[in-house]
Amino acid sequence: MFPTYDVIVVGAGHAGCEAAVAAANLGCRVLLATMNMQTIAQMSCNPAMGGVAKGQIVREVDALCGYSGIVTDHTMVQFRMLNKSKGPAMWSPRAQSDRMQFARKWRQMLEAHPNIDFWQEMVNGLVVKDGRVQGVRTGMGLEISGRSVVLTNGTFLNGIIHIGEKQFGGGRAGESAARGITEQLVELGFEAGRMKTGTPPRIDGRSIDFSRTEIQPGDEPAGKFSYTDTPPLTDQMPCHITYTNQKVHDILRTGFEKSPMFAGRIQGVGPRYCPSIEDKIDRFSDKTAHQLFIEPEGRDTCEIYINGFSSSLPEDVQYKALREIPGLENAKMFRPGYAIEYDYFPPTQLQLTLETNLVKNLFFAGQINGTTGYEEAACQGMMAGLNAALAVKEEEPLVLKRSEAYIGVLIDDLVNKGTQEPYRMFTSRAEYRILLRQDNADLRLTPIAHRLGLHGADTRIERARAKQQAATEIENFFRNASVGPDEVNGYLVSVDSAPVLQKVKLYNILLRPQVNIGSLAQAVPELRRFLTPFDPEYVELAEINIKYEGYIRKEEEMVQRMNRLEDVRLHENFDYRALQALSAEARDKLSRHKPRTIGQASRISGVSPADVSVLLIHLGR
Repeated sequence: MFPTYDVIVVGAGHAGCEAAVAAANLGCRVLLATMNMQTIAQMSCNPAMGGVAKGQIVREVDALCGYSGIVTDHTMVQFRMLNKSKGPAMWSPRAQSDRMQFARKWRQMLEAHPNIDFWQEMVNGLVVKDGRVQGVRTGMGLEISGRSVVLTNGTFLNGIIHIGEKQFGGGRAGESAARGITEQLVELGFEAGRMKTGTPPRIDGRSIDFSRTEIQPGDEPAGKFSYTDTPPLTDQMPCHITYTNQKVHDILRTGFEKSPMFAGRIQGVGPRYCPSIEDKIDRFSDKTAHQLFIEPEGRDTCEIYINGFSSSLPEDVQYKALREIPGLENAKMFRPGYAIEYDYFPPTQLQLTLETNLVKNLFFAGQINGTTGYEEAACQGMMAGLNAALAVKEEEPLVLKRSEAYIGVLIDDLVNKGTQEPYRMFTSRAEYRILLRQDNADLRLTPIAHRLGLHGADTRIERARAKQQAATEIENFFRNASVGPDEVNGYLVSVDSAPVLQKVKLYNILLRPQVNIGSLAQAVPELRRFLTPFDPEYVELAEINIKYEGYIRKEEEMVQRMNRLEDVRLHENFDYRALQALSAEARDKLSRHKPRTIGQASRISGVSPADVSVLLIHLGR
């Protein structure tokens, strides 16, 4: 009935979809197995993609020929570039998406790929022989053969939904939990744990008085995520902002005794940076108000997402509290918020390829690894899918360095440090973030996609080369062209910058913090004429390269120093326990992690700089 697939992907959330695409783009025959074909790429929580550091990840996925950026551009209803008041290392694109259109577009693109097949049924086991995965087993008892398997089970592994004192099995509202896989993996020797996440109530937008809220429009003109020719967004929908108050908090506190979190019915650890509303008013009891974002779920629905009001309190308490919020006095609830507990597997049990240490050709991606967020899941899925395909093709795996991508930072953190709570990416986690900007993901990663031979990379590499060439041409113009006092002093005075006394290079003018390329071009006709043919994206890249040249060079030097450690290889059978000069903790951690390089060893929690020195001396370095 089934052929033997190169890659079987279990789960069709954001991780599963990107895993399937990645393997298929390398020419592999892929099976995407899901419990429900109607919920492929479902936005289970907020209807948005991107955000701080997350937006950079979406662009990196796109640069490696993933689909998340393309789907987002086709289905977004609002676009904003966050942190524009800060430096470019912090700029992060975010899009409000049409939830139904997002899932529909993903399914259309998956079904259009000739290398992807589908199977709708619960997968409740793996076929493992001699330490190698050989396929999956379904609820109906079918065995489907596969040369590699990627598990992207999301919140479905033994999922339990909590609303007040009520609890019931489920991986998402209205959907069954997945059982069997955790139990088999534990029998195979894997360590499992529990985590928790939550979602807010959805309400009827027709019952909201938006005049009592603050409007939050999108950027004009709107930006986008993909480096391909996706359609521009023109008709943007606004979001709105409102706030809780003391009365809201008092009502919520009346439900604390029935709260599954405070009563101890929830054992899993929740996300630190996305706490429930009851957690916020308990932990930050001095605050009299918390900001809420009123976000539309799409163009063709009145359903509204209340961002910031995640809750597992009884539904009647949620409802009463909502109606004390400005603008929501007459709110009608579609469904209450809830918490969900699920199984995960500490990611220290993985290699940097996301292949498991215990079972050959078995890969984990997404929330099964203890992460939270669509974007974090998508990039893991893509990397697991690529490496599953490369393993089948018996080619070298792809491991991105911390200096190459936020994806590299995320996976390195997970594998070497592990996580005790749902992991979320931030710009602060990346030590080379001036190199890992959202505007240059294509220049960093598209050459890798081209080298791997990913479908679509040929066109993308030409675009990236044209962009780099244009930015270099613009930078050279600024270094060579001069401007006199009579041309530029009026502009400089208008932006509170000191006038010049003689001709100076445009490069030196642009280095001033008050000056930007756009306004300078309006003041200098020669510059305006020169820049007119160039795409604004290329001009922005050139400006960043000029203004932050010193910082960029400094980080590149740091990368070179770190790469010397990355180049020092460690044998996988290295006997750390025999090296008594290492600390006891280092011997234990290194023996369990089996790092590939000195650089990786240095980032394992519990391995000190002194331990790294011992290793280097032992290796004759």
